[in-house]
Amino acid sequence: MLRVSDVSAGYGAAQVLHGVSMHVDAGESVVLLGPNGHGKTTLLRVISGLVRPSGGSVQFEGEELVGRKPEEIVAAGIVHIPQGDLVFPMMTVRDNLLMGAYRRGAWKVRKDGLDRVYALFPRLQERGGQLARSLSGGERRMLAIGRGLMGDVRLLIVDEPSLGLAPQVIEDVYAAIKAITRDGLSLLLVDESANHVEGMADRVYLMETGEFRREGNAAELLGDEALLSTYLG
Repeated sequence: MLRVSDVSAGYGAAQVLHGVSMHVDAGESVVLLGPNGHGKTTLLRVISGLVRPSGGSVQFEGEELVGRKPEEIVAAGIVHIPQGDLVFPMMTVRDNLLMGAYRRGAWKVRKDGLDRVYALFPRLQERGGQLARSLSGGERRMLAIGRGLMGDVRLLIVDEPSLGLAPQVIEDVYAAIKAITRDGLSLLLVDESANHVEGMADRVYLMETGEFRREGNAAELLGDEALLSTYLG
């Protein structure tokens, strides 16, 4: 479904990615693990069209994405949930969700989309009329993920969903993500820790200094404590 081939990228003179290659198959859940500042977020931005690579190829279902605008990549079915709590603070929770269904096809089935999101995140339904700025950090993270699911999403990209959240909230967020993967949606997820991805990931890539050091079956890699200690501390 998604194939990244020999991609190099960075910011100005600072090169961050050094010829990385990876893929996500249809219906697969892939997790990128690695320390902070080693290129994981940059790779997601390349896939989403937010950073132009200096070399390499990114293909989605056989179509080249490099050079296409971010909105065109969204239209192709890739939805990227970035780090942090990027919501519209002065809009209600419900209106934030509806903003995710702005494309014509998604708007036609927006009620079904809302029902799906509310089933995953019941707290969002309870707070539907509240302004997003009044939500807790965990609820804003749920809202950002829910808004992404309102679109015509075929590949969901989530960048560090656990960042800055309390332990119990992290469990709730990951439980919802696991439910999403059980529905067959393709997922590419980034995290710094392996603590919450067991039982969800099909394959894992370990990234360090802008390169993939290991890739393989999730059960095998996540069960190797010495390997995880080496790359994740």
